[in-house]
Amino acid sequence: YGAKIRAPHALVMTFLFKSGSLREKLKSIAQATYTHSRNLAYFVSTYKGLMALQSRLQGKKIPFHSFFAACIGGWLVFGENNPINSQIIMYLLSRILFGLSRLAVEKGYVPQPKQDPFPLVAALIWGTVLWLFEYHRQTLQPSLQSSMTYLYDDSNVWHDISDFLVYNKRTDSK
Repeated sequence: YGAKIRAPHALVMTFLFKSGSLREKLKSIAQATYTHSRNLAYFVSTYKGLMALQSRLQGKKIPFHSFFAACIGGWLVFGENNPINSQIIMYLLSRILFGLSRLAVEKGYVPQPKQDPFPLVAALIWGTVLWLFEYHRQTLQPSLQSSMTYLYDDSNVWHDISDFLVYNKRTDSK
């Protein structure tokens, strides 16, 4: 699963934003794919093993088991701050925030909104990320900085149609 998810992402991001030889780019793609796949495999194995152990020790499965097993797995497998783990953690954080918001409404802790809150959330997120990009760029994750630099800075300079079709950052003069 990790390879299926990471390989296409690494391929696109590497060819869009990384410099170097074809060999270096392919090595980078393979390394990112391997790291993502390995970490998911280690995490799933750790989680499932700890779940089985806890269930066996207590004679039944209880809700705290999943939290505890995942915390241990997260610490052991995803505790190193590197680009792959960082992206996975950010991906999960966004899904968790949405899930907790829905759970808060479902449980009655927060009233059901009268209108869909998604447009407001989208506006606030885009407003915040562009403010951070313009005034505190260094606080953003490197791949997000690269994407936003490409979209909002590099797009200010155009040479010909290849800028639009390929990449608009020239390394040589035409």
